[in-house]
Amino acid sequence: MKPLLIRNGRVMEPSTGHDSVADVLLEDGVVRAIGTHFDATGAEVFDAHGMVVAPGFIDMHVHLREPGFEHAETIETGGRAAAAGGFTSICCMPNTAPVNDSATVTRYIIERARQLSPVNVFPIGAITKGSAGEELASIGAMRKAGAVAISDDGRPVMNSRVMRRAMELANGWDIPVIDHCEDLNLSAGGDMHEGTTSVRRGLRGIPAASEDVMVARDILLAEVTGARLHIAHISTSNAVAMVGLARSRGLRVSAEACPHHFVLADEDSLPYDSNYKMKPPLRAKRDIQHVIDGLVNGSVEVIATDHAPHAGSEKMQEFERCPFGITGLETAIALSLQVLVHPGKLPLMRMIEMFTTGPARVLKLDRGRLAPGACADVTIFDPNLVWTYDVNKTHSKSKNSPFHNQEFRGGPVATIVNGRIVHQRER
Repeated sequence: MKPLLIRNGRVMEPSTGHDSVADVLLEDGVVRAIGTHFDATGAEVFDAHGMVVAPGFIDMHVHLREPGFEHAETIETGGRAAAAGGFTSICCMPNTAPVNDSATVTRYIIERARQLSPVNVFPIGAITKGSAGEELASIGAMRKAGAVAISDDGRPVMNSRVMRRAMELANGWDIPVIDHCEDLNLSAGGDMHEGTTSVRRGLRGIPAASEDVMVARDILLAEVTGARLHIAHISTSNAVAMVGLARSRGLRVSAEACPHHFVLADEDSLPYDSNYKMKPPLRAKRDIQHVIDGLVNGSVEVIATDHAPHAGSEKMQEFERCPFGITGLETAIALSLQVLVHPGKLPLMRMIEMFTTGPARVLKLDRGRLAPGACADVTIFDPNLVWTYDVNKTHSKSKNSPFHNQEFRGGPVATIVNGRIVHQRER
């Protein structure tokens, strides 16, 4: 493979604070050098003038649906959507069929990704067998097979004793527990956030308390066990405050926010449009502001998509019957730039950190850096690119996004994995 020389880009590296216009030379799967006036003889050249050259972006919360639900997404199509969205690495949740609760399924995902995915795929194993919340899965075996974390995402672990034991085991294997915080007794039967909008539409509500009580419980369990706890898709004011308090007390607690939870409020959703149905649901405007505040003050250190594809035959049903979840890989960078960076709420370097060193730190991945000797995973994006998202041109198998036909300012231009361009926007 020929060396790849990225010229004239604004190189931004959060772990070192590097920020300057420079060239980046990639060769033999690693970053060979960063500087100026490199000899381009024999190299492929990419002109990144006016663009940001950053470490490869990581999405630590993705649903690839394979094995078992290939009609909605596959490892290959999800990988393509990730590459189109500027991500070089993704972590896939275990709610497949069969559930990724054993080393066999973990190895299957890794091998399929090696064969078919244009981006790196890191499996997340289940906490409990079948994600049923009753008996612990083979955590050690999955870890040895390549799992980078455990989670029953999509289903909370309601039994506190089981959750405590999972944290103790995860601590022994030095992996985080990624926590879907939901009290099923409080959220039972709900379709959207419990509030004025749900009442006006005659829809059953999911109270913010259903998230809050589980965040509180599991922070307490993390304190007891010393485990690394990561709160997935945080969405409420109280949850953000509790995570911030836990971190100030030195607990090993982290959290992620999804773009849809800091962009859209429940009242912004189109009535009965299933593309606005996700879990946690779109919350009240005050919750959005507190999620953004958490990103700004460091209580929330990761942005992740919770990319949850569903086939049209399933998603396009009555609001009360359709499944929860939206796609997000191809719009995450644009939404983050448009809502956080351009209005001045968040510095550009900080946003990049939340997609790179943030998730790499939580998962202890050797990724998310752009320095000589690091792996040659690079994300190139244009902060001022004007474009319109067309869900009909998505690389995902599914089209369940509320951002169809939305015009954006800023977005990914090229995605480079192991020194090879795996996706490039037409210019």
